[in-house]
Amino acid sequence: MRPLFGTDGVRGPANRLLTPELAVALARAATQHMKTSPGRVIIGRDTRVSGPMLEAALAAGFASAGTDVCLAGIIPTPAISFLIKDERADLGAVISASHNPPEDNGIKFFDRRGMKLDVSAETAIESALGEEIAPSAHIGRIDDLEAAATRYAAFLTGVIDVDHVDFSGMRIVVDCAYGATARIAPHVLRHLGATVIALHDALDGDRINEACGSTCLDPVRHAMLEHGPISASPSTATATAFS
Repeated sequence: MRPLFGTDGVRGPANRLLTPELAVALARAATQHMKTSPGRVIIGRDTRVSGPMLEAALAAGFASAGTDVCLAGIIPTPAISFLIKDERADLGAVISASHNPPEDNGIKFFDRRGMKLDVSAETAIESALGEEIAPSAHIGRIDDLEAAATRYAAFLTGVIDVDHVDFSGMRIVVDCAYGATARIAPHVLRHLGATVIALHDALDGDRINEACGSTCLDPVRHAMLEHGPISASPSTATATAFS
Protein backbone atom coordinates (compact mmCIF):
# COMPACT_ATOMS: atom_id res chain seq x y z
CA MET A 1 0.00 0.00 0.00
CA ARG A 2 1.28 3.43 -0.94
CA PRO A 3 2.38 5.55 2.07
CA LEU A 4 -0.06 8.32 2.95
CA PHE A 5 2.64 10.91 3.69
CA GLY A 6 4.73 12.04 0.74
CA THR A 7 7.63 14.44 0.43
CA ASP A 8 5.61 17.30 1.94
CA GLY A 9 2.77 15.98 4.08
CA VAL A 10 -0.42 14.32 2.86
CA ARG A 11 -1.58 15.58 -0.54
CA GLY A 12 -4.26 14.60 -3.01
CA PRO A 13 -7.64 15.50 -4.49
CA ALA A 14 -9.79 17.12 -1.82
CA ASN A 15 -12.91 15.21 -0.80
CA ARG A 16 -11.64 12.09 -2.57
CA LEU A 17 -8.24 11.13 -1.16
CA LEU A 18 -8.08 13.97 1.36
CA THR A 19 -11.48 13.69 3.01
CA PRO A 20 -12.85 15.31 6.18
CA GLU A 21 -12.86 11.86 7.77
CA LEU A 22 -9.16 11.46 7.06
CA ALA A 23 -8.44 14.95 8.43
CA VAL A 24 -10.20 14.11 11.71
CA ALA A 25 -8.27 10.84 11.98
CA LEU A 26 -4.94 12.53 11.22
CA ALA A 27 -5.54 15.17 13.90
CA ARG A 28 -6.40 12.55 16.51
CA ALA A 29 -3.41 10.40 15.55
CA ALA A 30 -1.07 13.42 15.59
CA THR A 31 -2.33 14.38 19.04
CA GLN A 32 -1.67 10.89 20.34
CA HIS A 33 1.80 10.62 18.80
CA MET A 34 2.94 14.15 19.73
CA LYS A 35 1.37 13.88 23.21
CA THR A 36 -0.28 17.29 22.86
CA SER A 37 -3.35 16.61 24.99
CA PRO A 38 -3.80 18.90 26.78
CA GLY A 39 -1.99 21.41 24.62
CA ARG A 40 -2.47 23.85 21.75
CA VAL A 41 -2.27 23.56 17.98
CA ILE A 42 -2.25 26.37 15.41
CA ILE A 43 -3.93 25.68 12.07
CA GLY A 44 -3.37 27.77 8.94
CA ARG A 45 -4.55 27.31 5.36
CA ASP A 46 -4.24 28.68 1.86
CA THR A 47 -7.10 29.98 -0.28
CA ARG A 48 -8.40 26.71 -1.75
CA VAL A 49 -12.16 26.18 -1.65
CA SER A 50 -11.65 22.93 0.28
CA GLY A 51 -9.60 24.73 2.94
CA PRO A 52 -12.45 25.67 5.31
CA MET A 53 -13.88 22.15 5.08
CA LEU A 54 -10.57 20.51 6.00
CA GLU A 55 -9.84 23.19 8.59
CA ALA A 56 -13.13 22.39 10.34
CA ALA A 57 -12.38 18.66 10.22
CA LEU A 58 -8.84 19.06 11.57
CA ALA A 59 -10.06 21.37 14.33
CA ALA A 60 -12.76 18.88 15.31
CA GLY A 61 -10.24 16.06 15.41
CA PHE A 62 -7.82 17.98 17.59
CA ALA A 63 -10.55 19.26 19.93
CA SER A 64 -12.07 15.78 20.32
CA ALA A 65 -8.61 14.51 21.32
CA GLY A 66 -8.29 17.17 24.00
CA THR A 67 -6.14 19.76 22.19
CA ASP A 68 -7.06 23.45 22.07
CA VAL A 69 -7.14 24.86 18.54
CA CYS A 70 -6.11 28.32 17.31
CA LEU A 71 -7.30 29.10 13.77
CA ALA A 72 -4.85 31.41 11.98
CA GLY A 73 -6.94 31.57 8.78
CA ILE A 74 -5.38 32.21 5.36
CA ILE A 75 -1.67 32.50 5.94
CA PRO A 76 1.61 31.41 4.23
CA THR A 77 3.08 28.12 5.41
CA PRO A 78 6.23 29.67 7.02
CA ALA A 79 3.97 31.84 9.18
CA ILE A 80 2.91 28.75 11.13
CA SER A 81 6.53 28.15 12.18
CA PHE A 82 6.69 31.72 13.46
CA LEU A 83 3.33 31.55 15.25
CA ILE A 84 4.07 28.22 16.95
CA LYS A 85 7.12 29.73 18.60
CA ASP A 86 5.54 33.11 19.24
CA GLU A 87 2.48 31.51 20.87
CA ARG A 88 4.46 28.71 22.54
CA ALA A 89 2.10 26.19 20.94
CA ASP A 90 2.72 22.45 20.93
CA LEU A 91 1.91 21.66 17.31
CA GLY A 92 1.06 23.28 14.00
CA ALA A 93 -0.83 22.19 10.91
CA VAL A 94 -1.02 23.77 7.47
CA ILE A 95 -3.73 22.96 4.94
CA SER A 96 -2.14 23.64 1.56
CA ALA A 97 -1.03 21.88 -1.59
CA SER A 98 1.53 24.55 -2.58
CA HIS A 99 1.83 24.68 -6.39
CA ASN A 100 -0.77 21.95 -7.05
CA PRO A 101 -4.02 22.76 -8.90
CA PRO A 102 -7.12 24.12 -7.09
CA GLU A 103 -8.83 20.74 -6.72
CA ASP A 104 -5.95 19.34 -4.65
CA ASN A 105 -5.13 20.06 -1.04
CA GLY A 106 -2.72 18.84 1.60
CA ILE A 107 -2.01 18.64 5.32
CA LYS A 108 1.43 19.01 6.88
CA PHE A 109 2.36 19.07 10.55
CA PHE A 110 4.95 21.08 12.49
CA ASP A 111 6.44 20.37 15.91
CA ARG A 112 6.75 22.81 18.84
CA ARG A 113 10.05 24.10 17.38
CA GLY A 114 8.22 25.16 14.23
CA MET A 115 9.91 22.41 12.19
CA LYS A 116 8.14 20.07 9.79
CA LEU A 117 7.85 16.56 11.17
CA ASP A 118 10.50 14.10 10.09
CA VAL A 119 9.74 10.83 8.29
CA SER A 120 9.74 8.75 11.46
CA ALA A 121 7.12 11.00 13.09
CA GLU A 122 4.94 10.94 9.98
CA THR A 123 5.23 7.16 9.81
CA ALA A 124 4.17 6.89 13.45
CA ILE A 125 1.13 9.09 12.82
CA GLU A 126 0.16 7.05 9.79
CA SER A 127 0.51 3.83 11.77
CA ALA A 128 -1.70 5.25 14.52
CA LEU A 129 -4.55 5.80 12.05
CA GLY A 130 -5.51 2.15 12.37
CA GLU A 131 -5.39 2.11 16.17
CA GLU A 132 -8.25 2.57 18.59
CA ILE A 133 -7.85 5.97 20.26
CA ALA A 134 -9.62 6.31 23.59
CA PRO A 135 -11.95 9.32 23.95
CA SER A 136 -10.38 12.26 25.74
CA ALA A 137 -11.80 13.35 29.08
CA HIS A 138 -11.05 16.91 28.00
CA ILE A 139 -12.59 18.62 24.96
CA GLY A 140 -10.37 21.25 23.43
CA ARG A 141 -11.51 24.78 22.65
CA ILE A 142 -11.56 26.16 19.10
CA ASP A 143 -10.83 29.89 18.77
CA ASP A 144 -9.62 32.31 16.10
CA LEU A 145 -6.04 33.54 16.40
CA GLU A 146 -6.50 37.27 16.01
CA ALA A 147 -4.36 39.25 13.54
CA ALA A 148 -2.22 36.24 12.65
CA ALA A 149 -1.32 37.50 9.16
CA THR A 150 -0.63 41.03 10.43
CA ARG A 151 1.66 39.67 13.13
CA TYR A 152 3.60 37.62 10.58
CA ALA A 153 4.00 40.60 8.24
CA ALA A 154 5.25 42.70 11.17
CA PHE A 155 7.72 39.94 12.05
CA LEU A 156 9.09 39.86 8.49
CA THR A 157 9.55 43.61 8.31
CA GLY A 158 11.09 43.62 11.78
CA VAL A 159 13.80 41.04 11.09
CA ILE A 160 15.06 42.81 7.96
CA ASP A 161 17.75 45.38 8.63
CA VAL A 162 16.47 48.39 6.70
CA ASP A 163 19.86 50.06 7.07
CA HIS A 164 21.34 47.37 4.83
CA VAL A 165 18.33 46.27 2.79
CA ASP A 166 16.80 49.09 0.79
CA PHE A 167 14.57 48.38 -2.19
CA SER A 168 13.97 52.05 -2.96
CA GLY A 169 14.10 52.64 -6.69
CA MET A 170 13.42 48.97 -7.48
CA ARG A 171 10.38 47.68 -9.31
CA ILE A 172 9.55 44.14 -8.26
CA VAL A 173 7.05 41.90 -10.03
CA VAL A 174 5.35 39.53 -7.60
CA ASP A 175 3.11 36.71 -8.83
CA CYS A 176 1.01 35.74 -5.81
CA ALA A 177 -0.80 32.95 -7.68
CA TYR A 178 -4.11 33.78 -5.93
CA GLY A 179 -2.64 32.17 -2.81
CA ALA A 180 -1.90 32.93 0.81
CA THR A 181 0.92 35.41 0.08
CA ALA A 182 -1.38 37.72 -1.88
CA ARG A 183 -1.75 40.27 0.90
CA ILE A 184 1.53 39.83 2.77
CA ALA A 185 4.25 39.72 0.07
CA PRO A 186 3.38 43.00 -1.70
CA HIS A 187 2.91 44.74 1.66
CA VAL A 188 6.33 43.69 3.00
CA LEU A 189 8.15 44.62 -0.21
CA ARG A 190 6.47 48.03 -0.33
CA HIS A 191 7.45 48.57 3.30
CA LEU A 192 11.06 48.06 2.20
CA GLY A 193 10.70 50.79 -0.40
CA ALA A 194 9.99 48.81 -3.56
CA THR A 195 7.50 49.70 -6.24
CA VAL A 196 5.52 46.46 -6.49
CA ILE A 197 3.73 45.16 -9.55
CA ALA A 198 1.47 42.52 -7.98
CA LEU A 199 0.01 39.84 -10.23
CA HIS A 200 -2.86 37.51 -9.27
CA ASP A 201 -3.04 39.11 -5.83
CA ALA A 202 -6.65 38.21 -4.99
CA LEU A 203 -7.42 35.56 -2.37
CA ASP A 204 -9.13 33.31 -4.90
CA GLY A 205 -9.04 29.58 -4.23
CA ASP A 206 -10.95 28.79 -7.41
CA ARG A 207 -8.00 30.04 -9.49
CA ILE A 208 -4.99 29.29 -7.28
CA ASN A 209 -1.98 28.36 -9.49
CA GLU A 210 -4.06 28.39 -12.68
CA ALA A 211 -1.85 29.81 -15.47
CA CYS A 212 0.24 31.60 -12.84
CA GLY A 213 2.65 31.02 -9.97
CA SER A 214 5.88 29.04 -9.88
CA THR A 215 4.78 26.52 -12.52
CA CYS A 216 3.74 29.11 -15.11
CA LEU A 217 6.18 31.99 -15.50
CA ASP A 218 4.62 33.57 -18.59
CA PRO A 219 2.76 36.29 -16.63
CA VAL A 220 5.96 37.25 -14.80
CA ARG A 221 7.91 37.23 -18.06
CA HIS A 222 5.38 39.52 -19.75
CA ALA A 223 5.29 41.86 -16.75
CA MET A 224 9.08 42.04 -16.73
CA LEU A 225 9.11 43.02 -20.39
CA GLU A 226 6.46 45.66 -19.72
CA HIS A 227 7.89 47.07 -16.48
CA GLY A 228 11.56 46.11 -16.82
CA PRO A 229 14.56 48.43 -16.46
CA ILE A 230 15.00 51.36 -18.79
CA SER A 231 18.58 52.10 -19.78
CA ALA A 232 18.35 55.77 -18.78
CA SER A 233 16.76 55.02 -15.42
CA PRO A 234 18.43 53.96 -12.15
CA SER A 235 15.48 51.70 -11.44
CA THR A 236 15.80 47.96 -11.77
CA ALA A 237 13.20 45.24 -11.97
CA THR A 238 13.16 41.74 -10.56
CA ALA A 239 10.51 39.11 -10.19
CA THR A 240 9.34 36.39 -7.90
CA ALA A 241 6.51 33.88 -8.09
CA PHE A 242 4.76 32.11 -5.24
CA SER A 243 2.61 29.03 -4.94
